Amino acid sequence: MLPIGTLAKRTGTKVQTIRYYEQIGLLPEPGRTEGGQRRYGDKDLDRLAFIRHSRQLGFSLEAIRELLELSDSPERSCAQVDAVAHRQLREVEARIDRLEALRSELRRMISECSADRVADCRILEVLRDHEECLADHHATGA
Repeated sequence: MLPIGTLAKRTGTKVQTIRYYEQIGLLPEPGRTEGGQRRYGDKDLDRLAFIRHSRQLGFSLEAIRELLELSDSPERSCAQVDAVAHRQLREVEARIDRLEALRSELRRMISECSADRVADCRILEVLRDHEECLADHHATGA
């Protein structure tokens, strides 16, 4: 049985995050010593590693909850897990599209800058243009 600090170190997760995951039900309430200290087993270690890896892949806490519920029922269809992964892939691809649009805009701003005087700086001018920013925001759906 592992204390919370050891579990945190072995998974690269902060102690506060582990407590939060317990609070929201992603991790089960751990056993405790007579002194009230939390103690974790291998199942807790595996579950926390699963959560951490899922977070690294950008899954939301709700998606992770869904995946954990599915993994707790090994006889269920993998199609549901596949659907969650496809949903995450669509979200990642949408994020990449937004980032590519941002990159294009930044490149455009930089290429239009004469690097002369701040008073004539095209980058600052574009950043100050609130109306243009709002129009672009609505056009891209960002």
